[in-house]
Amino acid sequence: MRIVVICGPTASGKTALAVELAERLGAEIVSADSQQCYRGLDAGTAKPTAAEQARARHHLLDVEDPEEQLDAARFVELADAAIEEIARRGKRVIVAGGTGLWIRALIRGLVDAPGASPALRAEFRQRPVSDLHARLQEVDQEAARRILPGDRVRIERALEVHALSGRPLSELQREHGFAEARYDALTFFLDPPRSLLHERIERRTRDLFASGALRRETEWVLQRNATKALKIIGYGEMAEALRTGDFEAAEWKVNARTRQYAKRQRSWFAKETKGIWPIDPAALSEPARRWYEGD
Repeated sequence: MRIVVICGPTASGKTALAVELAERLGAEIVSADSQQCYRGLDAGTAKPTAAEQARARHHLLDVEDPEEQLDAARFVELADAAIEEIARRGKRVIVAGGTGLWIRALIRGLVDAPGASPALRAEFRQRPVSDLHARLQEVDQEAARRILPGDRVRIERALEVHALSGRPLSELQREHGFAEARYDALTFFLDPPRSLLHERIERRTRDLFASGALRRETEWVLQRNATKALKIIGYGEMAEALRTGDFEAAEWKVNARTRQYAKRQRSWFAKETKGIWPIDPAALSEPARRWYEGD
């Protein structure tokens, strides 16, 4: 089956382009965003607005509570079901988002690795992330070089796979090669100039704090004791600001972290495909239409 994929760093304009193309091409949008899948986290994750969702039907938004965690395997299950349902109604599919691993898993398959172990994860949570990264260097040097020392989620997963399978995750990934073709995808990687991207991120962060939306959502998260949500950029910083009263420092931290996140996203997608800029929906709609039609 043929799909169109719109990917790129945060604030690059993915949602606007996806909505525009969906209207032009009779398509629906499947979100590939590991933050927008959570209920109640709207402004802080730049979720498509009500107006944007009215213009084009979106799938995989608000599918999980913020206390839970949606991983790549579960995303693929949900995305496959959504794509099948969309196609059954004669609509085209646009996958849009900035979570590179999810998009790769959807298009090219997942590594055959052991599932999650709650016992191991509980054990890992008791240890500093620096100790976990040091352990990863002992059992899987390749993964340790690739994963940032502070990326607890990916470090824990690599250690979990090694503990359960007895093999390094990097070795399993090499064998798999992500060569499985699950969908034929035409990919648009939005790659704006760095200065423009930073300007957009700064404006979005400023608006988040000025509107009070991030504060309201963070207060809701704290009321639910949804501590996992505090790891998402913005919510942890706002929670700290609510405790200390230093909202200016929180805004600075959110802006800096978002810029760092965008840099990692751009690096990921740049390895996968060639970027485009500027964006012209009218110009992109014709090659997308030909792609869907098999030309």
